Amino acid sequence: MENTIINTPNAPAPIGPYSQAVKTGNLLFISGQIPIDPATGNVDAKDITGETHQVMHNLRAILTAAGVSFDQVVKTTILLSDMALFGDVNTVYGKYFTGNFPARETYAVKALPKNVNVEISMIASL
Repeated sequence: MENTIINTPNAPAPIGPYSQAVKTGNLLFISGQIPIDPATGNVDAKDITGETHQVMHNLRAILTAAGVSFDQVVKTTILLSDMALFGDVNTVYGKYFTGNFPARETYAVKALPKNVNVEISMIASL
């Protein structure tokens, strides 16, 4: 089975030795996205709501580049700087899905790259 690397300029370039996403078989694995604005290369969001929207926009750009949508996402992982942010992140996250929601887990972690408050990765079915 051959892997296909997905890269789009509409999402932030990787800040390490990884790909934005990899297609393999009938699955798409999207690396964790943080709220970097691909147009500026900076974290421009001022609060957790803005950060979460930017993360979801970045994920949408990668899904689109792979020819899929949020409707095909089967699993997500959310990393938070503090579980007190869960409600705000959950509210924004839920707005990007229609119908059935994917499976998910959410963790609070000690720190995230660039001192952001949220990172989300996804797995989608092709």
